[in-house]
Amino acid sequence: MNTSRRTFLKTALAAGAAAALPRFARAEMTKDGLFPAGPNFHTSPAASVMISGGTITKNGHITPEVSAAHRLHYGAHRKILLILHATEPARRDADEKKIATLFAEDNFTVESLHHWEGDAALRKIREAEAFFVGGGETFLLLRTLLETGQFALLRERVLAGVPYNGSSAGCNIAGPNIGCTNDFPVVDVPTRLSLGIFPAVTNPHHPRSDEKEYAGRVNKVKAYCRLNVAETVLGLGNAAVARLHQGQVTIEHGPAFYYHGGVARELKEGPVPELTALVAAGA
Repeated sequence: MNTSRRTFLKTALAAGAAAALPRFARAEMTKDGLFPAGPNFHTSPAASVMISGGTITKNGHITPEVSAAHRLHYGAHRKILLILHATEPARRDADEKKIATLFAEDNFTVESLHHWEGDAALRKIREAEAFFVGGGETFLLLRTLLETGQFALLRERVLAGVPYNGSSAGCNIAGPNIGCTNDFPVVDVPTRLSLGIFPAVTNPHHPRSDEKEYAGRVNKVKAYCRLNVAETVLGLGNAAVARLHQGQVTIEHGPAFYYHGGVARELKEGPVPELTALVAAGA
């Protein structure tokens, strides 16, 4: 097979970049290398993953629909470990206090992982009975999980059956990669691959079909799908909730939008056969 000089140089640069990465980052890459990302969906019969499009509050309270989804998802688990790596360190105490007040309305107690470091933080993840990964900067969240060695352990615990709930940035990292985030790359990341515990790439804060930003967002996501033909994108509006549980994907509350290839359509609440099929294929 003939290889152009340009292709050779591109491949060599990618290989060199991968070799220069820390061991923790190289371990999270697929055999396909850096680009394209390659398949990256991980699941188990025990996995229970809920994601929301962000802005889950209104008038100082969690919206009734999101509150109901939380109660359904967490069930008897009352103590939730917050992962607030997506926010700036100076804000995390205040964010923890705010979330604690919101979750207390549904009789949940929370504690934030940012109070622990190193082995102590890993121990908190191992012992957690449920997770909530908050919003903010997606690239900062992914980088911090990788740098601290928490990334693989978090995935392991979710696949073992510990409920995962992610909003906005926490929603983004649940998918196979962070290719369709709305966030600026405020920090470098060694790879776009993320947890891969939800079968679709996600686009949080997706405008409703009656909002003026809707057409522009649809065009952007369609362009992404044309360039990433193997990927499926799930758009979730503010306070919208999707859930993977017992191998089935459902929309608990909309608006939600499905993109794949040339297909773009709004989803109704209830089961999503296309996404459930992806779960079955990756199981």
